[in-house]
Amino acid sequence: DEVVVALFRGPRSYTREDVVEISCHGSDYIVRQLLLLLTRRGARLAEAGEFTKRAFLNGALDLAQAEAVADLIAADSRLAHQVAMQQMRGGFSRELQELRTRLVQFAALLELELDFGEEDVEFADRTGLLALLREVQSLVQRLLRSFELGNVIKNGVTTVIAGRPNAGKSTLLNALLHEERAIVSEVAGTTRDLIEDEVSLDGIRFRFVDTAGLRDTTDVVESIGVARTLKRMQQAALVLYLFDLTDTTPVQLEAEMEALHLPVATPVLAIGNKLDVASEAELAAFRARPHTHLIAAGRGDGLDELRQLLLTVVRGEGLDHLAGSTIVTSLRHARSLEVAANALATVLVGLTAATGTELLAADLRHALAALGEITGEISSDDLLTSIFTQFCIGK
Repeated sequence: DEVVVALFRGPRSYTREDVVEISCHGSDYIVRQLLLLLTRRGARLAEAGEFTKRAFLNGALDLAQAEAVADLIAADSRLAHQVAMQQMRGGFSRELQELRTRLVQFAALLELELDFGEEDVEFADRTGLLALLREVQSLVQRLLRSFELGNVIKNGVTTVIAGRPNAGKSTLLNALLHEERAIVSEVAGTTRDLIEDEVSLDGIRFRFVDTAGLRDTTDVVESIGVARTLKRMQQAALVLYLFDLTDTTPVQLEAEMEALHLPVATPVLAIGNKLDVASEAELAAFRARPHTHLIAAGRGDGLDELRQLLLTVVRGEGLDHLAGSTIVTSLRHARSLEVAANALATVLVGLTAATGTELLAADLRHALAALGEITGEISSDDLLTSIFTQFCIGK
C-alpha cells in the first residue's frame, strides 16, 4: 500500500508528545499488516483511552475534558453533541475552577489562623466567608439540578407504551417512529413481545417500547409477554398508558392505572386513543382529567401535541431555563458535587454556630477535594483506570 505519514512534534500534538499518524487505505488486511510490521519493530498496541490519558497526564486536557471526548464519540443526538462539546472546550472546568479558586483563598486564611492559633487571631472574615459559601452552594446546587436533564440528554428516555389489548399501542409506536415497526391488527393480543426503537425529538433521544396488552390470559406465550411488560414498566423513565376512549370510563381508567404499581418517581401519562371515533360524551368524560391527552394514533391527530408534552415532561425545568449554563451529564461528577454540597452545608452550619477554625478548615478541604476530583486535580490511579478503560482503543 501507499500511505501518508504525518509527524506531529510535541507539545503541538493531541498528547503533547511526539506523535506519528499513518493514513492508509481502509482495508482490514492492510491495517493488520501495518500493525504487524510496527509491532515487529518494537511498537505495541495502545491501551483503551491511552492517547487521551496521555493528553490528560501531560496537561493538554483536564479530567472532565477527557471524559467529554468519550461522550462526544458516543453522542447520538444534537443536544448530546452540544453538551459534550461545551464540556470538552472547558466550559464546565472553568466554572469549577472559579469556585475552587475563591474557596481556596478562604481556606488558606483559615489554615493561617490554625498556624497562629495561640494568638487568637482571625484572618478570614466570617461574614464574607458566609456570603461566599452561600453563593458557591447555590451554584453547586444548580449544577446538581442540571444532572437530571443531563442524564436524559446523554442516555435518552426509555418510554414504555402500555395498556389493554387493542388500545392502539402498536399504531402509536409506528406513528411516533414514522415507520411500520410493529404489526397492527384488530385481533387482540397480536403483540406478545417487546418491540423497541428510538427516535430523536428536538435533540433528545426517546426509546419507545411497544408492549403486550395487559390482561389476564391463559395463553402461555401471551402470559410471558405480559410479565415482560410489567417488568419493563418498572424500569422505564416514562410510561404512556394508552386507553380506548370508546370503551373506557374514568373510573375504569383510575383503577387500571392504580393497578400498575409503578415507582412513585415514574411519570405516567394517560393517553386516550381513537379520538376520531369517540362520541362527544366519551370525549367530555376525559377532557377535564389532569395529565390526560387525547389522540387518534391512526390518523395522527394530537401527535404533535403529544411530542411536545413528552419534551415538557423530560426537560423538567426546561432547556430555556438552563440555556447557556453548564449541564452535568456524568454520574461521577454528580456524586462529587453532592459530596461538595454536603461539606459546604456543614461549613455553613459551623459558621452560624461559631464552630472552631480547625473543623471549618477540615470541611472546606473536603469540599475542595470533591471539586478537584471532577477535573482531576485530585485523582487516584484506580479512578483514572476506571475512566480511560471505557474509551475505544483509537482514543
